[in-house]
Amino acid sequence: MTAIKHALQRDIFTPNDERLLSIVNVCKAGKKKRNCFLCATVTTERPVQVNVVKVKKSDKGDFYKRQTAWALRDLAVVDAKDAVKENPEFDLHFDKVYKWVASSTAEKNTFISCIWKLNQRYLRKKIDFINVSSQLLEESVPSGENQSVAGGDEEAVDEYQELNAREEQDIEIMMEGCEYAISNAEAFAEKLSRELQVLDGANIQSIMASEKQVNILMKLLDEALKEVDQIELKLSSYEEMLQSVKEQMDQISESNHLIHLSNTNNVKLLSEIEFLVNHMDLAKGHIKALQEGDLTSSRGIEACTNAADALLQCMNVALRPGHDMLHAVKQQQQRFSDLREQFARRLASHLNSVFVQQGHDQSSTLAQHSVELTLPNHHPFHRDLLRYAKLMEWLKNTDYGKYEGLTKNYMDYLSRLYEREIKDFFEVAKIKMTGTTREGKKFATLPRKESAVKQETESLHGSSGKLTGSTSSLNKLSVQSSGNRRSQSSSLLDMGNMSASDLDVADRTKFDKIFEQVLSELEPLCLAEQDFISKFFKLQQHQSISGTTTNEAEEMDGGTLSRSYTSGIPQTISSEKDMIRQMMTKIFRCIEPELNNLIALGDKIDSFNSLYMLVKMSHHVWTAQNVDPASFLSTTLGNVLVTVKRNFDKCISNQMKQMDEVKISKKSKVGILPFVAEFEEFAALAESIFKNAERRGDLDKAYIKLIRAVFVSVEKVANESQKTPRDVVMMENFHHIFATLSRLKISCLEAEKKEAKQKYTDHLQSYVIYSLGQPLEKLNHFFEGVEARVAQGIREEEVSYQLAFNKQELRKVIKEYPGKEVKKGLDNLYKKVDKHLCEEENLLQVVWHSMQDEFIRQYKHFEGLIARCYPGSGITMEFTIQDILDYCSSIAQSH
Repeated sequence: MTAIKHALQRDIFTPNDERLLSIVNVCKAGKKKRNCFLCATVTTERPVQVNVVKVKKSDKGDFYKRQTAWALRDLAVVDAKDAVKENPEFDLHFDKVYKWVASSTAEKNTFISCIWKLNQRYLRKKIDFINVSSQLLEESVPSGENQSVAGGDEEAVDEYQELNAREEQDIEIMMEGCEYAISNAEAFAEKLSRELQVLDGANIQSIMASEKQVNILMKLLDEALKEVDQIELKLSSYEEMLQSVKEQMDQISESNHLIHLSNTNNVKLLSEIEFLVNHMDLAKGHIKALQEGDLTSSRGIEACTNAADALLQCMNVALRPGHDMLHAVKQQQQRFSDLREQFARRLASHLNSVFVQQGHDQSSTLAQHSVELTLPNHHPFHRDLLRYAKLMEWLKNTDYGKYEGLTKNYMDYLSRLYEREIKDFFEVAKIKMTGTTREGKKFATLPRKESAVKQETESLHGSSGKLTGSTSSLNKLSVQSSGNRRSQSSSLLDMGNMSASDLDVADRTKFDKIFEQVLSELEPLCLAEQDFISKFFKLQQHQSISGTTTNEAEEMDGGTLSRSYTSGIPQTISSEKDMIRQMMTKIFRCIEPELNNLIALGDKIDSFNSLYMLVKMSHHVWTAQNVDPASFLSTTLGNVLVTVKRNFDKCISNQMKQMDEVKISKKSKVGILPFVAEFEEFAALAESIFKNAERRGDLDKAYIKLIRAVFVSVEKVANESQKTPRDVVMMENFHHIFATLSRLKISCLEAEKKEAKQKYTDHLQSYVIYSLGQPLEKLNHFFEGVEARVAQGIREEEVSYQLAFNKQELRKVIKEYPGKEVKKGLDNLYKKVDKHLCEEENLLQVVWHSMQDEFIRQYKHFEGLIARCYPGSGITMEFTIQDILDYCSSIAQSH
């Protein structure tokens, strides 16, 4: 193998500036044996590159050739297959796994050891060696490039070993001391040999001189062993003496343990007794307060509250294991239970009496509120009861049955009290809305409108809260002359046989104030009661309430407390807010029906009241939701708001229905249609009501529906009109609509405003063109024929050669229209236009001026045709443009 190594170094690696460090004869595993060599090499130039090279013999077998080379840094794993048994197989993991079988295990081990040393010396990335004996992997490699990395090949080590820096420096110093070191190497070597012999002799003498010191050291060791034996004897005697002391100390320790155990038991017993005495002893003053304490005075209530808290602490004390088996503890617990039952019974009885007494005092003040639109103030009642809030909390924690009984009694009694107050309050509100009194004797003397409204009010007081009065059908709109149209009862405001003339702004303002005052009175009343319930019944600390029987749940209106028992355990309500809301619904169960009745009455009085109610109700709902979206007040007002919104939608639908059913008179001119004027009234009223309102979006939607219905109805009436031309109806009404929208500046109707303006302009132009054809009818027909001939292809200057349109015919037609006749025709036209137009819209001068401009435009057109078709004829009209201006001005002034 050495000869092969020298041959490979000489023939392959030396020309490539490489040194061969290790070699192994291998073949591929599992294939036909074709031997090759794996060589570990390093480059002689820096930086040093370490490679694994595969070398094969040529096919002829006379020389070696380099086949494949891998960089050692690309080697990831070296797998020796077995670290214990000898195995010639091994794997090298480069970009793929190469499996080899070495010719001998020794060669494999030598090659793997060389790879490990090269890895330790030259590579930062460490290769993973698996299944390799630890003896092959040295723990450290000496530094310096002259280190041998090819273990097992001594010849290679001697031949290629390099000097490190220190050795090289020492040799240089030694050579400097001998001048002929380089020129006469043999003499230099002989000198070195002589010096080495001198040093060896000195070493031997030094060793021989140290024999005496060794003998002295051995004597000292013998003496030390004798001293150790003496110490051991003394220690044995000491141990015998301590044995008796140990037995005595064990007896003392056992005695001390018994004393300590006794003391510990005594301390624990004293601690248990002190615990029971301190935590289960109720002061005599507290017992007296629970049994005889005054529940009417503030001081007595405070004493009872402190005593009740102390009793609760004693009853809720957490007893330690075994305490409940003591007879004294059982007696004390029974005594506490009796005191709790006695005081709970006395407290419940007293609070029930307080409820009755407070309610009686409250009822006595109802008379002074019966004629005013105000609700009685319950603050004194709440203030007096809140003194018992802590006792109610104690009752809730100790005797829930009595707490629940008090809750039910409070709701039952207060619901009847509030029902009387609220019904009287709403009665006053209805009377103020209708302007009537409570005395039925005065009904006969009331005006027709007030008597009818009073009857509607009476019908709203039934138990079901529904309207029972008959509703008269809506009168159909009829188009009257402009002089008396506004006084007719056929109006969008005609609801329930009440004419629009009876309802003015003052009535609506009064209704708005009354409705706002009703909501303003109800809101603080509900909030104050809700706040009191939360504080008095301590609902924020306990989120459940139960009842006694299932039948009680049936007696309470929908949405109130749910009460039932299952196996003696009360079912709980999900949350405190649900509890409060259900109690409020029970107490104020009459608010929603009364509000709906009041809304129905307001809508009966005037359908436009739904606008006021929608704005006011929306504001109060928004305010209530900001405070608590799930509160009773928010829920109730939200339900009522739905009714108000339905009435508002119904009002809009009724107006649209009346527009669709409109009928026009065949004998009088149309003028401004009633629903157009009434839309103006509605929009003006709505803009004043909905200014900065939360429900502006509802009004905008209603505007869109109404304006589209107005547009459709105007066109429908215009098409059906016989007395007034269609263009006049469209022009006047769309001019009125455009003026209304321009004045009110309703942003959502900008598109409709532009459309109204366009329709007005188009129909004004159409009406002017249609009407102007009559004063110069024959002249218009003549020039229409001229234009027709030109359109057929006849040249303009050749039209005069046509028999029907020659110069003589033109002169004949022009003579029929002298200035006097033209003025007469214009005068007749002015009178006809005056008959078509209404005085309300005042469009006569606008139309007349447009007709004047159109007439002048036609005149110029006729002159242009004469100049082009009859050149050089000298034919002209018998009147001039100035004459036309004078005619129109004098006609307008004369009328």
